[in-house]
Amino acid sequence: MIGILVAGLLLWTAAHFFKRVAPERRAAMGDAGRGVVTVLILISLGLMIWGYRGAEFIYVWAPPSFLTHVNNLLMLAAIFVFGMSATTGRLRGKMRHPQLTAVKIWAVAHLLVNGDLASIVLFGGMLAWAVAEVIVINKSEEWVRPEPGEAKKDIVLVVITIVVYIVVSLIHLWLGVSPFGG
Repeated sequence: MIGILVAGLLLWTAAHFFKRVAPERRAAMGDAGRGVVTVLILISLGLMIWGYRGAEFIYVWAPPSFLTHVNNLLMLAAIFVFGMSATTGRLRGKMRHPQLTAVKIWAVAHLLVNGDLASIVLFGGMLAWAVAEVIVINKSEEWVRPEPGEAKKDIVLVVITIVVYIVVSLIHLWLGVSPFGG
């Protein structure tokens, strides 16, 4: 199953880098290219989930229990940072790659609390992809910082962050994985 997980990671990476590696080919595909990339990303997610959930537990290290609290704080930060990509408040434009930064925070948070091989492959692979994606984008595109908006929109971002954090925690509990230890 690790092979399926790795295949999913490779497909995810290829689908995301397609536009950067073969821009002419991607442009020639027009709007249909978006559909193809979307399908590839969905397939890659399915492969990653299938491979991760079905992988044999291979012990690599035992994370100390206090890292659960660090993970939870990092996850709250990851959700907030991800939301910065959609905010129209003052925080808009404070960070060039909020979604990719959120993926990096998410991956590190999960690496801290999961000591098995499949987790290291999945979260380490996603971390490596996000780092590489930032590097490639920064080398290929000029960034124009958007103007900040109203402060009240940042309050909305905080409220949405808390709600999403609660929903994500409940989904973890529903799946039988307590994000709060114990």
